[in-house]
Amino acid sequence: MQPEVVDLDAQATTALAPEALAAMLPWLESRHWNPHSAHRGGRQAKAALEAARVQVAALLGAAPEGLIFTSGATEANNLALKGVLAEAEGPRRRLVTFVTEHSCVLETARHLERLGVPVSILPVRADGLPDLAQVAEALGPDVALLSAMRVNNEIGAIWPTARLAALARKAGALFHCDAAQGFGKIDCRLGSGLEADLVSLSGHKMHGPKGIGALWVRPGLRLAALLDGGGQEGGLRSGTQSPALAAGFGAAAVLAAGRMDADHDRLKAMMPIALSRLHAVPHRINGPDPEGAERWPGNLSVTFPGVDAGRVIAALPGIALSSGAACSSGAGRPSHVLAALGLEPAAVRQTVRLGWTARMSEDELEMALDALVAAVRRLGGAR
Repeated sequence: MQPEVVDLDAQATTALAPEALAAMLPWLESRHWNPHSAHRGGRQAKAALEAARVQVAALLGAAPEGLIFTSGATEANNLALKGVLAEAEGPRRRLVTFVTEHSCVLETARHLERLGVPVSILPVRADGLPDLAQVAEALGPDVALLSAMRVNNEIGAIWPTARLAALARKAGALFHCDAAQGFGKIDCRLGSGLEADLVSLSGHKMHGPKGIGALWVRPGLRLAALLDGGGQEGGLRSGTQSPALAAGFGAAAVLAAGRMDADHDRLKAMMPIALSRLHAVPHRINGPDPEGAERWPGNLSVTFPGVDAGRVIAALPGIALSSGAACSSGAGRPSHVLAALGLEPAAVRQTVRLGWTARMSEDELEMALDALVAAVRRLGGAR
């Protein structure tokens, strides 16, 4: 049976895995204890919280002591950038990041700039990836932190974060990685697929629950807290944590560890199916080669010349898709990522973002893309 709505918006969020829901339910139904209470129920809740911390940290290849639970990647990114720059001393006070970062990183950078922090926002190449020579040149002795994402949420570009971390280290700066879109999908293990001093994570991008994420902080790194309160999470994130959300995040991490390679191979096999369907109408793919190693194979950013993306989306009520990042689309803002790639405003308005997961069947993908192509034809995109 076909689902009521076919999900082609997997970069915005993913469906909660049954395994994650099962891990959450006891803490939603009967185990209501506060994990910061000293009685037996509180200790049980605390044990569940710590078990989830171990599970998430294991997928990152990190010690659990450095993992700070947050409300999501937005809070984690804010804590990383503001926390590091608040502790910056001496001549190292500059933040370096990139024009295609998630809006929560860019808005945090602008906030810091208003407070007097020097900020450099670097451009990217036409394929959405960094110019490493330009990055090296920008990393002067005044740089405290370099921040870059692991996988771009609009164009699926897989960033060379290990090389960026090496450049930062050579310059004496720290490196922060927003791994929200890559964690649980590609290798983000520290010392393997990723090198970083701080890493931001999200639960709902990898079949876990919304409302929880994490920031991993390298042991010994000084960070200023954003919130004042009871001193939970090592003093870096005050507030009562949810054992239910943590348990769901942990279960999703365990699930991803067992399925990541197979899911990636399945998505690579599905990409040619998507591309073959799109050949029926004029279009342009934005970002890296969709079948290359520098792109996440569950994503396509597609421009349909002469066809308004908003009208395409409205014409397909049975398919969930977007014109870009959900936070920007919902606010009516054009994609800053596509503009950074050099697309004219008209082309940005003619672009849709397609994202799917390995849980989608090939029949669902074919049906959804056939419907998309038919809508583009009706709206003026026929050959």
